Amino acid sequence: MTASHLPAVAPRLRLRLLFGDDAMLGPGKAELLERIRDTGSISAAGRQMSMSYKRAWMLVEEMNAAFNGPVVSSSRGGTGGGGAQLTEVGQEILRRYRAVEAVAAQAAADHIAALQGLLRVDVPRDISDRK
Repeated sequence: MTASHLPAVAPRLRLRLLFGDDAMLGPGKAELLERIRDTGSISAAGRQMSMSYKRAWMLVEEMNAAFNGPVVSSSRGGTGGGGAQLTEVGQEILRRYRAVEAVAAQAAADHIAALQGLLRVDVPRDISDRK
């Protein structure tokens, strides 16, 4: 395959860390944490991800229960408005998850490029098992 036949979008590595049968951390939860950090709101973070408020809250509650301290702290809305922020534990989780992603991507870069070079150019790029 020549360089002109390579897909315009570079391949990306997505990691999901499984901690036993009950706890996991992956790209969706990491993105949710980033958006909560950036917006100061669980509902706004969920909206940005096209996720219901209920789903965003459920994911936050899962993370809060899975780790040794709350990942997100929140206050109820009202006249002063509510809000949410990452705790120190949440900031550490996000920082370390992104570091793992970066190290894995760097370590796998040659293998990913080799796999990309083996792709056919005349078929759709989504080769996942999603239906």
